[in-house]
Amino acid sequence: MTFRKPWKIILAVTAASGEFKAKPHFHLKDTPENTLLLVDPDHDYLDWATKHLAADGLKILRCDSADKALKVIEKISVDLVISDIKLDPFDGVELLTKIRANSPDTIVMLTAVSPSTIQIIEATQKGAHDVLRKESVGFELRKIVESGLQTIDQRRELGPSSRELPGLVGKTSIVGVSRPLQDVMKIVGRVARSDAPVLVSGESGTGKELIARSVHEYSPRRKKEMLVINCGAIPDNLLESELFGHEKGSFTGAIARRPGRFEDCHESTLFLDEVGDLPPSVQVKLLRVLQDGTYSRVGSNEVLKSDVRIVTATNKDLASEVSAGRFREDLYYRLNVVEVSLPALRERQEDIGILAEFFLDRIARKNGTARMRLTGEAVEHLQKHNWPGNVRELENTMARACALSLNDILLPEDIPLGRGPSTGGGTLNDSLAVLIESSAKNGQSALSFARNELIRYALDQSEDDPKEAARLLGVSLPTLRKWMPSESDV
Repeated sequence: MTFRKPWKIILAVTAASGEFKAKPHFHLKDTPENTLLLVDPDHDYLDWATKHLAADGLKILRCDSADKALKVIEKISVDLVISDIKLDPFDGVELLTKIRANSPDTIVMLTAVSPSTIQIIEATQKGAHDVLRKESVGFELRKIVESGLQTIDQRRELGPSSRELPGLVGKTSIVGVSRPLQDVMKIVGRVARSDAPVLVSGESGTGKELIARSVHEYSPRRKKEMLVINCGAIPDNLLESELFGHEKGSFTGAIARRPGRFEDCHESTLFLDEVGDLPPSVQVKLLRVLQDGTYSRVGSNEVLKSDVRIVTATNKDLASEVSAGRFREDLYYRLNVVEVSLPALRERQEDIGILAEFFLDRIARKNGTARMRLTGEAVEHLQKHNWPGNVRELENTMARACALSLNDILLPEDIPLGRGPSTGGGTLNDSLAVLIESSAKNGQSALSFARNELIRYALDQSEDDPKEAARLLGVSLPTLRKWMPSESDV
């Protein structure tokens, strides 16, 4: 990626207008002089930022390497550091760690051309005030520094901080560079180190379980495995036993005592996917666990305790479920201490090409084959699609393209986007016309063909979970099973 330097454009405009002539850009309080240290290997950037941030009451220092920055901090009290991540002889994240160790009250902000999700979480957990994309920093730097200076003023009013942040171990496979995704990663980095319940919301296929795993992997509980339950995939009469365990003879088929997930997950993280499908009886018991950490097995009065961190996910609007009386209001507020709202893939245009390349790499490694390549036109083709199935649909699309293509370079015509609407100008009438034509070719009535296609799509989106597929289609589970395509329809 070519790194554009927007500060050069701003510098030319502001210099021509005379903005730098003894005109401070900040409205600083009557406090001791603040010291800002800029660390970046690009001297053009340092020149621009020094002029751009000039203000009465702000002393600006600069250096071009991490070791020089540490020497400055050892000699001078620095309030705010803005550092590039890519430095020598060690990177900006390591510089952040060393600064926090030697000067814990110094605010550190990191910049990068395209900060990875791992860098964002790691930097946030190690105490970075913010992680910024270098391509947009030229337009935001003044506001960013003002925010940092306000934080310094607040700290001075409240007194010195003694808070220390834990170290970091772990990794995440979340892929993307878009601003909406980066904002999510910053929340993950902050919330992971606490035990607060987290509710991950978002459309089906956006990667809610990956976010839950990231929260766990960057938490103090990471030494133990996170357990996962899909609340919509387990029959209501068995879900309570699955979560809390049961005693021998407590119901038909209970031939022995069985521990539940809360016992298995002691001192770890339990991820409850599709928590909106919890039956009322289980909602009551889950609320009790969240309140005081106690529960009982099915068929027992013995009170057990478990230290479990709860992360939940849903593609339902739980607030609406509460209003409709299908979900307990008190449980909703217990689960929604911190909400992480995942953006749909159509809101992450910059990530579509990156994700497609990631899936092509993974497919090639899995199959032991040569990696297929995307043309620029193919990427544009992908970006025009609306992706109702989000990242999961994109992954399935790339797998289908690899399976069907005869070449190792994928052109737009090699990537079928038949399922789901496109933002490229197609209309509902166009889709209906294609559907009727396809039904005729398959020797089926249009209604039967459309119903079978909808069922296949719903099962694909729900990862072959019939209960979730029925919910997506707005029908009962028995109705879905009656409508399921027969082998002759496939």
